[in-house]
Amino acid sequence: MEKAKIKKICISGMGIALFVVLSLCLQVPVFENYYLCLGYVAMAIFCYYFGPISGMTVGGMGVVLYCLIISGLRGMPGWFVGNLIIGLIVGLTCKATKRINNQGVRQAIIIASVVLSTGVGILGAKYLVETILYAQPFVLRVAQNVFAFVADVVVLSISIPICLAIQPIVYKSFPELKT
Repeated sequence: MEKAKIKKICISGMGIALFVVLSLCLQVPVFENYYLCLGYVAMAIFCYYFGPISGMTVGGMGVVLYCLIISGLRGMPGWFVGNLIIGLIVGLTCKATKRINNQGVRQAIIIASVVLSTGVGILGAKYLVETILYAQPFVLRVAQNVFAFVADVVVLSISIPICLAIQPIVYKSFPELKT
């Protein structure tokens, strides 16, 4: 049992590193100051296969390390809280829909949870944290948070088919996930 816990911690650490590397190395600009954060691919994979705790850990700690590398803690608290919410909701949805045999239906449910969780996490929690910490009025942040919401939904939604595509590799490496 202890060996399994240690393995999961190590795997989550690799997920955090993958989040940071993908966020730093593959920046695809889409809006004024925003880009597709490809670190969300790692977060989605961990939500999909390892559940909400791993998804929250990879998304939350990934953004903390990413922000420390590029800009210190500026912008991090809101994004951190947003990623915790996204990881929790998407991870729980992936876990709850695991037994659905129709992959199209399962993917649609997960993508709906991506939209919902990203709305709550980015448009709600991230905005609220930034308002409290930086006393920024809603009108100053609304456009930027909508851009972030759209970009994050796109990457997370595209990540779901990627999760299916890598399924043979994941199940070969982690046979315990099949059950």
